[in-house]
Amino acid sequence: MRLVVARKPLRRILHGTQRLLFGGAVAMLAYCAFVLIDTWTFQHGEHRQLERVLAARQAVSPTPLVNLPPPTSGLIGRLEIPRLGVSAIVMEGTSSTTLRRAVGHISGTALPGKPGNVGVSGHRDTFFRPLRNIRQGDIVTFTTLQGEYRYRVVSTKVVGADDIAVLHPSESEILTLITCHPFYFVGSAPDRFIVRAERVGNDS
Repeated sequence: MRLVVARKPLRRILHGTQRLLFGGAVAMLAYCAFVLIDTWTFQHGEHRQLERVLAARQAVSPTPLVNLPPPTSGLIGRLEIPRLGVSAIVMEGTSSTTLRRAVGHISGTALPGKPGNVGVSGHRDTFFRPLRNIRQGDIVTFTTLQGEYRYRVVSTKVVGADDIAVLHPSESEILTLITCHPFYFVGSAPDRFIVRAERVGNDS
């Protein structure tokens, strides 16, 4: 006994499947393009806004406005790691939209220029991908409306995703950068890569 399958219906099924897969691939590429363009546009716009505000305040007062109340929402500043070529706008909060467009200041942690632990989170496959090559002694610059703050990397480590001890308050001025780990893991990564840096120098 042989099973006979009509060729025309089979061809229609195959053609339909091909069109469905092709349509899905186009939709995925379109979404990736949207994310890249949206992120670039957002970063570019916030960079310009930060520079405009800094220039305007510099014209009014050549010294850092350390007494200016720190922001509690929106634009926090710009994070840079020169050796790694990292330059990213920092926004308040860690919502999915915020982390898609920028790196996020973890609400409830300290802000630059104040004693405490400044927590900053970013995606491992975008802004914080270069952290895989960070080294002890690297300088991290955090530019805010209150001034420019420099931190020197003192350690890196990998912890579990639920380890919140890395965000515990500190009496000294430290900066904690957090991203998912492993860097090339497919799916939701199980661990977190932690960079700890200490404030160096005076306000500039």
